[in-house]
Amino acid sequence: MSRAIVVNSTVRVPEGALHVRAVRASGPGGQNVNKVATKVDLRVDLGAVEGLSEAARARLAALCHHRLDADGRLMVSSQATRNQARNLEDARDRVRALVAAALREPRPRKASRPSAGARERRLDTKKRRGALKRERAREQD
Repeated sequence: MSRAIVVNSTVRVPEGALHVRAVRASGPGGQNVNKVATKVDLRVDLGAVEGLSEAARARLAALCHHRLDADGRLMVSSQATRNQARNLEDARDRVRALVAAALREPRPRKASRPSAGARERRLDTKKRRGALKRERAREQD
């Protein structure tokens, strides 16, 4: 199979959580595309990822909710190259990037409001637009 994916010193995806399947790829490759299984489907059991806090686990689930299969495993496919080993590395890198993105805490949003000048410019634009539309309209008798 494949070895564990190390994200950083504390977070890793163990080997047992990875399920690799090679299938035939679409696209360029000539006769090779019909004979060799170069596309890699990598499935990752998110519950088995080690070292994630609950908040990071929730962020990871939110980041990849559209890539989950019926069993709740993350599905990553790669057919970027004509080489199965490179496609596997590409898929592993994408999983590593997803988990690393989940580790970063989002910056809290600071409430803001438009400046007085911005409000004034917006109202001026709306007035000009309304005047232009009034000019275009047919005069009522």
